[in-house]
Amino acid sequence: MRALLDHLLVAVAVLTAVSVVPTGPPALAQQPGVPAAADWIQLFNGRDLADWTIKFAKHDLGENLYNTFRAEDGLLKVRYDKWPSFNGEFGHMFYKDPFSYYRIAAEYRFVGSQVTGGPAWANRNNGLMLHSPHPRTMLKDQDFPISLEVQLLGGLGSGPRTTANLCTPGTHVVMNGQLHTQHCTNSTSQTYDGDQWVRVEVEVHGDELIRHVIDGRTVIEYSKPQIGGGAVSPVDPAVKVDGTPLTGGYISVQAETAPIDFRKIELLNLEGCTDRSSPRYRPYTVKSNPAMCR
Repeated sequence: MRALLDHLLVAVAVLTAVSVVPTGPPALAQQPGVPAAADWIQLFNGRDLADWTIKFAKHDLGENLYNTFRAEDGLLKVRYDKWPSFNGEFGHMFYKDPFSYYRIAAEYRFVGSQVTGGPAWANRNNGLMLHSPHPRTMLKDQDFPISLEVQLLGGLGSGPRTTANLCTPGTHVVMNGQLHTQHCTNSTSQTYDGDQWVRVEVEVHGDELIRHVIDGRTVIEYSKPQIGGGAVSPVDPAVKVDGTPLTGGYISVQAETAPIDFRKIELLNLEGCTDRSSPRYRPYTVKSNPAMCR
């Protein structure tokens, strides 16, 4: 009887041990709040620029001046090899749809040399322009869209130069509880010298919160974006109404005299279905839109 009891105790111990053996974390796509790869919208499809509209200062909407924006080798390229020189023709390429609550990510690298005549501050300089009015509201000679610029800077090999900074053409924001009117504000990122690939992400919650992230770390944060200030010219006064809240808008990438490659520009829409019974429910959604449940 004692031997039988001993065997039973051993069996129970083995079963208990097996039941608590860790099996490892679940796949990321199964973890609450983690988006599946298929949920990301590829703004750049790797093949062409069909979903984008181009606007260069001093030129009509839709003109791709000197074939500056190109889809080649699976990359979105900004190139100046066909330019004789630069004379203030700053360029922007706008995605077809506006967004309000989202997470956008871009993977970029600077390559080659700045075009002749480009301003020194624009060397190895590009940007993601957020919350812009529709590109057709830009005047023919307008240099920049009214927007929030996530400024992308490459190191110059001669000291610190942060990236994912904030610049505000025609806009102001609130930072640390106060209206912030400085045009460009440095982030706390490290410097990325050379032609290395860098991934930047921006979390955008309408006009409630905007957060720039590099290597998983927040490097600058602000809220309450609104139309105001200068650093954009000329503008239509019917469009630039100072004090107007910017709760969403169009996204563009720049051609600002420096060659650059983008291998990915993707967006996760944070506005969507919050009905847990719907197959369209996503746990990471920030802004509820019941129409997106259907």
